[in-house]
Amino acid sequence: MRDLHPTLRVEGLQTHFFTKEGLARAVDDVSFTVGKSEIMGLVGESGSGKTVTGFSLIDLVDPPGKIVGGQILFNGEDLVQANERRMSQLRGNRIAMIFQDPMMTLNPVLRIDTQMMETIVAHNKNVSKVEAHQRSRDALGQVGIPAPDERLRAYPHQFSGGMRQRVAIAIALLNKPDLIIADEPTTALDVTIQGQILSETQKLCHKFGTAMIWITHDLAVVAGLADKICVMYAGRIVEQGLINDVLDRPIHPYTRGLLGSVPGHNTRGKRLFQIPGMTPSLLKLPQGCAFQARCSNADNACTSEPMMKEPVSGRQVRCFHPQLGDTN
Repeated sequence: MRDLHPTLRVEGLQTHFFTKEGLARAVDDVSFTVGKSEIMGLVGESGSGKTVTGFSLIDLVDPPGKIVGGQILFNGEDLVQANERRMSQLRGNRIAMIFQDPMMTLNPVLRIDTQMMETIVAHNKNVSKVEAHQRSRDALGQVGIPAPDERLRAYPHQFSGGMRQRVAIAIALLNKPDLIIADEPTTALDVTIQGQILSETQKLCHKFGTAMIWITHDLAVVAGLADKICVMYAGRIVEQGLINDVLDRPIHPYTRGLLGSVPGHNTRGKRLFQIPGMTPSLLKLPQGCAFQARCSNADNACTSEPMMKEPVSGRQVRCFHPQLGDTN
């Protein structure tokens, strides 16, 4: 059943970059919803626009980039119209972002306890230092950092890259936000810790009703984490639906290509499937479907711009020739 009051509803989002070389439509007509306790995977190749989408949601796109259209409805409030003061109230409190590089979160000259406690107190003036310290300690334990009391007194340079990322994730969890945007936060972590963090974030979402957008190129991660998935290509969502439906029965040629290039989907001993060609430059997108030059099903219809449609209930695809038959 469709969520009538989702935590986040994005409608027709457009984020463009006005460069000397020309206009780059990094995010173009992107729409999706994420409800309470729901985890959405946002996947695609490098340069597909998924990270810019995440940055747009919390107004972190700097010039020459600019949101030029659409709505970002967070609990019904349009963040596109919000001023910087309002966004500062929301960031780190009701909306948290976990960056791919933990040093975008951590201040190298402050101890970890100072940074974590300030994050709590900045949005909760009535919280005592003792309570803030305990919450910080508990958050480190949640993400698998041993000896949290000792680690709270350390500086970021005393942690490995993977440990710094775990601290950054712990900071994002501190205020139990309504929405977490995670930009490939477990890329630098080993498989065991990655699994632990994925498990903890799932528990948080279910326990506190937190909505989450997990941005990644790793289909294996979202397969075990997300409830639904949006596949991006050249600034647009080309397919979206429930995670099992999309991964088991992809209907956009690009989604099929992504899944076909995953080692687990190939017969042992055979060469990995590779999508032919290269992702087009956002400065020189072809007329019509951006995927047409790499698609074996492309024809004259694909020189026109495909619109999002719902060929099957609960599935949306931006394609003139969705592949609705057997995917095996």
